[in-house]
Amino acid sequence: MNFENKILKTLKAFIKKNKAISWVLGFQLFRLILLPFMGLMPQDAYYYLYGQNLSLSYFDHPGMIGYILRIFTSILGNSIFAVKFADFVITSLTIVSFYKLASYFLSEQKLQRALVLIGSTIFISILSFNSTPDVPLLLFWTLSLICLYKAIFEEKKWFWILGGIVMGCAFNSKYTALLLQIGLIGFLIFSNKYRKLFFSPWFWSATLLSIAVTFPVWYWNYQNEFASFAFQSSERTSTISEFKISPKNFFGAIGHQIFLLIPVLFLVMITLTYKYLKRALLKFKIPQAKTLFLLAFFIPTFVGFFSLTPIYWVKLNWMMPSYITGIILAGMYVNKKLLKTQLVISIVLHLLLSLQILYYIVPIKSDDTWVGWEELALATEKLQEKYPNTFVFSEDNYKTAACLNFFMEEKVYAQNVVGLPALHFDYLGDNMSDLNNKNALFIDSDKRFKDKEKKGSYHPLLNNYFEKVTELTPIIIKIDEKEVRKFWVFYCTNYQAKK
Repeated sequence: MNFENKILKTLKAFIKKNKAISWVLGFQLFRLILLPFMGLMPQDAYYYLYGQNLSLSYFDHPGMIGYILRIFTSILGNSIFAVKFADFVITSLTIVSFYKLASYFLSEQKLQRALVLIGSTIFISILSFNSTPDVPLLLFWTLSLICLYKAIFEEKKWFWILGGIVMGCAFNSKYTALLLQIGLIGFLIFSNKYRKLFFSPWFWSATLLSIAVTFPVWYWNYQNEFASFAFQSSERTSTISEFKISPKNFFGAIGHQIFLLIPVLFLVMITLTYKYLKRALLKFKIPQAKTLFLLAFFIPTFVGFFSLTPIYWVKLNWMMPSYITGIILAGMYVNKKLLKTQLVISIVLHLLLSLQILYYIVPIKSDDTWVGWEELALATEKLQEKYPNTFVFSEDNYKTAACLNFFMEEKVYAQNVVGLPALHFDYLGDNMSDLNNKNALFIDSDKRFKDKEKKGSYHPLLNNYFEKVTELTPIIIKIDEKEVRKFWVFYCTNYQAKK
């Protein structure tokens, strides 16, 4: 009993002294407990596919998330938990790195508040549960800022080299990491004290090294006619150039950011942005060097993407890198009352999130869900027993094909079967002529799911590749006897690839 009492006293003393760390550990423990109950997301399956088909880079993103999933699933086995656990571990390392970075700028009390702010956000929960390139991006972004801080403010030259390496790793995670170099250059230009570093061989060594580390991405693009760079730029540039005002996009972006950050933190960050921009643009006041450093890696990303929202649908994760220094800035101003409000709202939202994960209370009218994919794979395998020697394919960019590939032993194909662009499925080395004269099962998700009836029509391109198309009875997915998803199924005979 004495030993147990000592443990309890030690634990109570730790919690009392380190309330912020205790809060964050509590949130992370909550997320870890939920992990086994989380089903496979399409993004999990797609980036798992990256890892199972190792390449220098990939069509829609660099490969860092795929490499991470390959490592974790090689050690822990090819399971949903292994994929989710990889995201959880990398995001936990991001929180630790954030704590280290924030300690350079904040007093102990403000540091504790900043740690609670980031640990309580929904965006950390999303990164902990869902595989995306943002998972490694946020880690390497934070590590880059640590290295650059030490190189600039502590004058530790070798941290320029480390900074170049991790900035390169950030770019190998996601292309938006280019904003690291933009932020660094912006800081040096506007800082009177550190502007001279722009002409330093250490700065240029770090920059050139960061480019060298990204060589695999450039070389893959060179080999594939710069397909990835074109995909990420051309379509979006053309949409933005049309300049169509859309209030829906603007208010949708605001709603997403409020949800990701929790209202208190979001409003504080908006207030800080207005305050510092007003000082800079109207009074021509440049903040002191350390604050300028934080702003240089916050303003370009946060304001830059927000400025696009009236004319373009900015995805909810694009602003995430800006949160790192944005939350440190917020930690300077958030008081105890605001922090408590943030925590209360966060706890309520996380409890609601857990109920949704455990009981699927609100049906999700989208394929971006963790529900039903494994059941779909089992139902599809039974159909293949009834219709032997068939291959399976779908037509929704990647989601259905990636999820079925995760659960099924037999290869599942995407929409390139009928000549449509299919993201990285186009670069897996498949020769569609190998499928000639075979029959197929075409799986088509009914995202809205209003009834159990057949669709009554099918994709017109099927007629160009198959001799005959017959609609079968739809697959209805049930969870705890509740019908939650529906997939239309078509039996297609005698495939002929186009030359």
